[in-house]
Amino acid sequence: MSSLSTVQLNELDAIFFSILKKNLSNDAFGWLESKAESIRTEDKSLQLNQAFSQLPNHAGKNLSAVSEEELTKLKERAPGFSTEGWSIDRLGRVWLLMQVSPADKDGYLKKINGLFTASEMNEQVALYSALPFYSYPEEWIGIAENGIRSNIGTVLEAIMYHNPFAAEYLSENSFNQLVLKAFFTEKDVTKITGLYSRINKALQDTLSDYIAERTAAHRTVEPNIYKLIELKNTEI
Repeated sequence: MSSLSTVQLNELDAIFFSILKKNLSNDAFGWLESKAESIRTEDKSLQLNQAFSQLPNHAGKNLSAVSEEELTKLKERAPGFSTEGWSIDRLGRVWLLMQVSPADKDGYLKKINGLFTASEMNEQVALYSALPFYSYPEEWIGIAENGIRSNIGTVLEAIMYHNPFAAEYLSENSFNQLVLKAFFTEKDVTKITGLYSRINKALQDTLSDYIAERTAAHRTVEPNIYKLIELKNTEI
C-alpha cells in the first residue's frame, strides 16, 4: 500500500489533526471534521472535491503554527519530511487526502487523479506535498515526473523540499532531472530530501558540464554544486 506503515500513517494523521485543531477556529475545525468523516465513507468523490476546493475559505491561508516538538514527531514518523513553511490550508488539504480510503484501489486512484486533473496552482502544491502519504506509491511516479516538468516554482518546491517521495521512488534519470531543475530554477538544493544518497556518476558528469557552460558564459555557479561533484564514489 504506502511505503509508510499503518502505524506511522495513523500517528501522522493524529499529529496533523492536533496541529489543525490548534490553528483553526472552532467553526472551521468543526467543518473540517465533518468533511473528513464524509470523505472516509463516500464511494464517489463529491465531498472530497468540494472540501478540497473550499478549505481555504474556512481555514484561511496563514502560515501554520507548528511547534518544534511536532516537527520532530513528523520527521520521526516520516524521515525526510517536514511541514516547514506550510500554510494552514495546505496542511488541511494534505490531511483531507489522508482520509481517502484506499480499500478500493481503482476508486482510490480515480479520486486522487481527479483532483490532479482539475487542480489549480495551490491545490497542486498540496497534492504533490501529499506524495509520501498516498497508498500505492508506484502509481504516483509518473505524476511526480510530470510535476518536475512544471514551470510553477511552488509546485517544484512541493516535490523537492522536505519530500521523501522523490528520493525513494524516482528512477536515477528522473531524480537527476529533479536535481538539475533545482539548479536551473535556483531552488535551495539543501532542502531536497535524500539528495546525497542519490548522487550518481551520470548526475555528476552533467553537473560538471553545467559548470563549464556557466563559467564560459561568465555566469555564477551555485556553491553547493561543487560539493555534489566532489563526492567520491565511496561516498555515493
